[in-house]
Amino acid sequence: MMAQFEYSTLAHPQDIQQLEHILEQCFISALGGEEAYINMIGVENFRIIRRLEQVAGGLATLDMGQWWGGQRVPMTGIAVVGIAPEYRGSGAAIALMQHTLKELYDRGIAISALYPAVQSLYRKVGYEQGGSWCIWEIATQNIQVREQPLPLELVASINHEVFHELYQQQARQTHGYLDRHPAIWERIIQPNDKEIVYTYLIGTKDQPQGYIIFTQERTDNGEILFVKDWVLSTVDAAQSFWSFLASHRSQIQQVRWKSSAIDSLTLLLPEQTAKIKTTSRWLLRIIDAVKALELRGYPPGIQAELHLEIQDNLLTGNNGKFILSVANGRGEVIKGGKGELQLDIRELAALYSSLFTPYHLQIAGKLNGTETAILAATQIFAGASPWMADFF
Repeated sequence: MMAQFEYSTLAHPQDIQQLEHILEQCFISALGGEEAYINMIGVENFRIIRRLEQVAGGLATLDMGQWWGGQRVPMTGIAVVGIAPEYRGSGAAIALMQHTLKELYDRGIAISALYPAVQSLYRKVGYEQGGSWCIWEIATQNIQVREQPLPLELVASINHEVFHELYQQQARQTHGYLDRHPAIWERIIQPNDKEIVYTYLIGTKDQPQGYIIFTQERTDNGEILFVKDWVLSTVDAAQSFWSFLASHRSQIQQVRWKSSAIDSLTLLLPEQTAKIKTTSRWLLRIIDAVKALELRGYPPGIQAELHLEIQDNLLTGNNGKFILSVANGRGEVIKGGKGELQLDIRELAALYSSLFTPYHLQIAGKLNGTETAILAATQIFAGASPWMADFF
């Protein structure tokens, strides 16, 4: 299949022009201008698939990191996978993804993540559900939090460097959070032609304890305040966050924000009035199994050994038996062992992220393992429900 297509990591100007038209058709201009989006990501980060010298499609790669168990793991996000209508069903999408993954493996990238339009395509190349992306909603009159322990200070000149360290502190503690690509930061802080972005530090400028970045929108169903990004490092910051949002109740009907499927922020609300409005799952792919397992963090205090047998039909360097030894929150991998836990590279992703427990993967027919191996894997991959705040 791959031999029918030519893969290129160097996009020429004429390629980019054709890709703009393809993405316009695929996303119905949902990106807010394909040319501007490509320039923001950087032409050098796009990959092209051709057939008979014609551009059949392309995608964007975003090199960044993802936090797992308090450790940053090198991750490449895959975005805007687009195939021209006349090439759909020809194998172009599979070829594009296969080539890209082999490139990432050769570059030493540990993992990859993406948001799927359909799961079936990406499962064929080794991706599986890795975590959640949720938008919550609450009526402002139902927040009912009045006390505000900290001041909020408007940030007049918006630059992501102002927020970067606060964000990184929260990211390190959040299973699945990104060490963001600059383009993701830009989309958060730079308004499009239909919005105004408001930004506040929570606490004093010298000692901020969080921040909130939001927009406001008038809709047919009333006025909505949408929190584009937030960081809350203390209980006083969380209390002030809710109080500040509640103070908008005379002008704003609903507040929406991004959070985990299990959102601890809602514990500060007096009643269970906040609801998930939108939820979806992003996909994770283990690119280099040894690197991914060794770079990830693990629960402190756990000392265990897991004998894995992995199957990867695309990246054959991941195939075989491995021993994962975990101690003091870190892992070490060597080849060999008994192969007591047998699983495909897809299921390793779901296990790696802690989205599903080994027991639930086993009863779903996604892995096989001895009782000893299942117990060891349960201890090793225990973690909070993984999520990320960013859609890319």
